[in-house]
Amino acid sequence: MSDQEPLTARIPADIDRPDKIAYGLTFRQILIITVTGAVAASVYYLFHHLLPIVVLAAVLLPVLAVGLAVALGRRDGLTLDRFAMAALLFTYSPKRLVAAPEGVSEPPSWCRLRGKLPAPLSLPVRAIRTDGALELAEGGVAVLVETSTLSFHLRTTTEQAGLVAAFGRWLNSLEAPIQILIRTRPIDLSGLIDTVEQKAADLPHPALSHAADQHAAFLSRLNASPDLLARQVLIVLRDHQATGRRAVRRDASAAVLLRRATEIARNLAAFGVTAGVLDAQTAYQVLSECLDPGGWHPADTALPHEPVTTRENP
Repeated sequence: MSDQEPLTARIPADIDRPDKIAYGLTFRQILIITVTGAVAASVYYLFHHLLPIVVLAAVLLPVLAVGLAVALGRRDGLTLDRFAMAALLFTYSPKRLVAAPEGVSEPPSWCRLRGKLPAPLSLPVRAIRTDGALELAEGGVAVLVETSTLSFHLRTTTEQAGLVAAFGRWLNSLEAPIQILIRTRPIDLSGLIDTVEQKAADLPHPALSHAADQHAAFLSRLNASPDLLARQVLIVLRDHQATGRRAVRRDASAAVLLRRATEIARNLAAFGVTAGVLDAQTAYQVLSECLDPGGWHPADTALPHEPVTTRENP
């Protein structure tokens, strides 16, 4: 393999991408352009005897430009009409959400409310199973797989080409859609610093203790930095429930997803990526951090079948 080989891998087109009907345009694009042209032609036909052509051009050209921009333009991976609809829905949707599954009660008639009432917060996950599968509120089951990262730029061109080809083969082997989520979160090294400081005094040589103290001081300075972040890569697998009884559907979907997650972890290990299915405790931690970024989320939460005890340090 030559060092000048381009880093490319052929991936199939998105199966959810709309079909192109004519001239490389989809049905939605043709419909928008047709409606825009029909409106412009109707305005010209009705008013070309009454208004000068310059006035008609000043009115119709912006309309045509907007129609073409909406039909052909894209923003953040969305077409402009869908982007505008999402922005409109976000503008009129409630911004304050509270945990109220029974609904938010209206204030009494004598209370003069300023602003709007909060809306109930509908979480997408209804429950977390002990095997780590997530039961979704709208039906179906999801599984989270955490993966490690690779030092891509530190490798040679040949190694980079091999990684790209391996990643492309893995994407081609997928039988169902997946979601790759990359999260960035702050790190707290306080626990690691305390552990190093406690173990430093027990080291067999003074030079090792001195080196451990210096390392703890370096970690303390590093922990004081506000830009200390960690990157977490998650693969989300989802399966819709099959026909049958509800409990059987959930169990079958969870079994299918866990088997697919194990296969994904085995395939990623072929090119140096460590992957593992998140258990119930870790999945709970990830969901808590996503719902409340930067908040305090203790990791030592007992599962329903585990006893809850209190431990005191002597």
